[in-house]
Amino acid sequence: MFGVFGPLLVYLSIAASLALSPWFSWETNALSDLGHAVTSDVAWIFNLGLLLAGFLLIIYAMTAFKKHAKYSGFCLLVSAFFVQLLAVINESYGGLHYAVAVPHFLMLSVTSIVYTVEKRSAFALTTFLVVMFSWLLYALNIFSVGIAVPETVSKLVLLWIMYSALRIYSGKE
Repeated sequence: MFGVFGPLLVYLSIAASLALSPWFSWETNALSDLGHAVTSDVAWIFNLGLLLAGFLLIIYAMTAFKKHAKYSGFCLLVSAFFVQLLAVINESYGGLHYAVAVPHFLMLSVTSIVYTVEKRSAFALTTFLVVMFSWLLYALNIFSVGIAVPETVSKLVLLWIMYSALRIYSGKE
């Protein structure tokens, strides 16, 4: 059930960090601000959640998911590794954190595309399109929101990962 618990841990650590951070603003902050080791009181919750979630997703990618979708499994493995790097190289590292965050979000999208093709998944395609649309709206400054909004929308990709894991574990895939 690593493919279910990993994504759930991402959601829970983000939700707990947000709930304990009244200073957080959707208009000005990035999710990574929650993990800033110097300025955030909830950094340990946020970063530990990402670190453990990445670990669980790596196990899932190397085992059940790899058997189910070989190429998608490799992509998820790389993406999960970047999640762990985000936890370790948190925002207090400045530009180095950005150099890890961008590949993380790119690999989430690549994983969705590869899974869409490999398994003909409408769910993965839909989450990919929603995520890309949110980044487009952000880039075009259509709404006055901070980068945390498209970052959060990007976490929708985890839904198809959880769904595929449930189907694999139930024997329907």
